[in-house]
Amino acid sequence: MKESPVSKELIPKHIAVIMDGNGRWAESKGMSRSQGHAAGAKSVKKVVQRCIELGVSYLTLYSFSTENWSRPELEIDSLMELLLLQLSKEVPELVKQGVRLMHYGSRDKFSEEVLAALDKASAETAEGKILTIGLALDYSGRSELLLAINKLISDGVAVTQETLEQRLFTAGVPDPDLLIRTAGEFRISNFLLWQIAYSEIYVTEQCWPDFDGEALDAAIVNYANRTRKFGAVK
Repeated sequence: MKESPVSKELIPKHIAVIMDGNGRWAESKGMSRSQGHAAGAKSVKKVVQRCIELGVSYLTLYSFSTENWSRPELEIDSLMELLLLQLSKEVPELVKQGVRLMHYGSRDKFSEEVLAALDKASAETAEGKILTIGLALDYSGRSELLLAINKLISDGVAVTQETLEQRLFTAGVPDPDLLIRTAGEFRISNFLLWQIAYSEIYVTEQCWPDFDGEALDAAIVNYANRTRKFGAVK
């Protein structure tokens, strides 16, 4: 195992990633967008392994936004097939590694096959204590907040930060310490709008298929060299 790039106490507990650039990466190489997504899946595996080695507790991956449903049907079908393939192939190993999988997002538009695979993966990995991976699928930060507010109204409870957070998709998961975005885009893109209020943001020009354990180390070194003040003065 490669040595940690920073001391243990400086490793972020929760890393969130906007995995951008699969399509651009593929097009630059004369490949199909579907091939780009397949290459991106390999990067996920590399980053997950490095998170385990470093002792990161939570990894949240922006895998498919609600807005992504507007993409060509062929690309969406390819993404769903890739999701099913990766779940069936990787879950047994994740169980051995103590990794827990969770789904953040709506369930309304997925096929029964995809929902069954997600539920099966969640159930089989439920005892994982080493790393919790949140798959943000059909995820929208605005929709998440509206859903939480409507739950508060229907439950008839006072609106506080605590009661709202208890009704988010990420209930019980600490806010991200570090938000990584690949492909050089400086946008939040409707991701974890509540949760990233004080996250440190790291943007890299690398497209997601080129992002690996070494790239993650570079992001963590950058994070470790910052002073987190949370609005206070240090």
